[in-house]
Amino acid sequence: MPTPSTTPVSPLRIGPHTVQPPVVLAPMAGITNAPFRTLCRSFAEGGSTAGAGGLKGLFVSEMITTRALVERNEKTMQLVHFDATEKPRSIQLYGVDPATVGKAVRMIAEEDLADHIDLNFGCPVPKVTRKGGGSALPYKRNLLRAILREAVAGAGDLPVTMKMRKGIDDDHLTYLDAGRIAVEEGVTAIALHGRTAAQHYGGTADWAAIARLKEHVPEIPVLGNGDIWSAEDALRMVRETGCDGVVVGRGCLGRPWLFADLVAAFEGRTQDIMRPTLREVADVMVRHARLLGEWIGDEARGVIDFRKHVAWYLKGFAVGSEMRKRLAITSSLAELRSGLDELDLDQPWPAGADGPRGRTSGNNRVVLPDGWLTDPYDCTGVTNEAELDTSGG
Repeated sequence: MPTPSTTPVSPLRIGPHTVQPPVVLAPMAGITNAPFRTLCRSFAEGGSTAGAGGLKGLFVSEMITTRALVERNEKTMQLVHFDATEKPRSIQLYGVDPATVGKAVRMIAEEDLADHIDLNFGCPVPKVTRKGGGSALPYKRNLLRAILREAVAGAGDLPVTMKMRKGIDDDHLTYLDAGRIAVEEGVTAIALHGRTAAQHYGGTADWAAIARLKEHVPEIPVLGNGDIWSAEDALRMVRETGCDGVVVGRGCLGRPWLFADLVAAFEGRTQDIMRPTLREVADVMVRHARLLGEWIGDEARGVIDFRKHVAWYLKGFAVGSEMRKRLAITSSLAELRSGLDELDLDQPWPAGADGPRGRTSGNNRVVLPDGWLTDPYDCTGVTNEAELDTSGG
C-alpha cells in the first residue's frame, strides 16, 4: 500500500462537537451496534481503553426507525442504548412522515437519548425505497424540506446532520437540490455517498460529485463516502474533493483497526499504519464475539451474531475452505478460539486485503412507490403508513 501522505485537515465541527481527525463510522444494519462501535472507537483512540486521547471520530448507531422509536419497540430501545464511554452518542434516524420524525427527534432531545442526530436519506434497499424512504425520498423536494424542518425544530440544541446519495439514478439526480434545502433548513453537515440508489454498492463511487456538492453548499461541512478502503484513500478523497471529512462504511468490515490507520494518517504518523498478523486478527475476532455476547446477554447468541464477520476478518489469509466453514458455524467462544488456534497464526497481513469488501452488486432497478417520479414536488399519498416499524435496516 502507498505510504499515506500528510494532508492538513481542519477539525470537523458537528454542532458543539469537534471531531479531529474528521472521520465518521457509517451506520450499517446489523453491524454498527454498540460492540462494533466500541471496537472501532478503541482503535481510533489508540488502545483498548475507550476515552484515551480524546474524540477521535464519530461512531453512529444502526438505523433507527422513527415509528419504532416513538412506539418504544423493545429491539429499538436496545439499539439506542449507548455504552457510558460513548461520547458523543450518535443516532441515525429513518423516517418518511414529517410528524413522526418530529416526534422521534423531540423524544431523543427531551429524554437525553443522544447528542447528535443523523437522518438517513441514503439507504437503497427495496423495502425502504418502495415506501419512498432512504435514497428515494430526496426526489420529493417538499417532503424532504418538511422532514428536515421538523427534525431541526424538534432537536433543540442537538445538531442534525443528513446522509444521502447522488439520487435515484443518473436521470434523477437530487443531491445538489437536497444540499441547498438542507442548508436552508438548518442542517449542520451533509454526508454524500458518491453513488445513486440504482448503483447500490457496485461500480466506482463518483468523488467528483462530492467536490461539486462542497462547492454548492460552502456554508456547512460536506463529508465524502464511498470506496474508502485504506487510510490513503481517505487522504486522497480529501485532497481531490475538498471535503471536510470522510465517512467509512464497508472498508472497516472485519477491520475495526482501520480507524487507528485513519487517525495515524491524518496526524502524519505513517509509521503507525497497522498490518496485523493473523494472530492479532484472531484476538480481535474473539474480543468482538465476546463483546457481542455481553451486549446481547448470551454468549452463544453473541457468537452466532458474530458469524457474519468471520469471512471479512479472514479475507486474504491462507485459511482452508473447510476451516472457514467451521469457524462460521461456531456457537461458543471456546469453540471459536480453539478453531482459530489451529491456524497458522504467524501469517503476516496479506497483500490485497485492503481492497473492497462487503456488498458490491450494482445496476439495480430501484423499487419506488407508484407514480413517485411523476412530480418531484407533489407529496400526495405519502402518509405515516410509509414508516417502517423495525429498526436496524
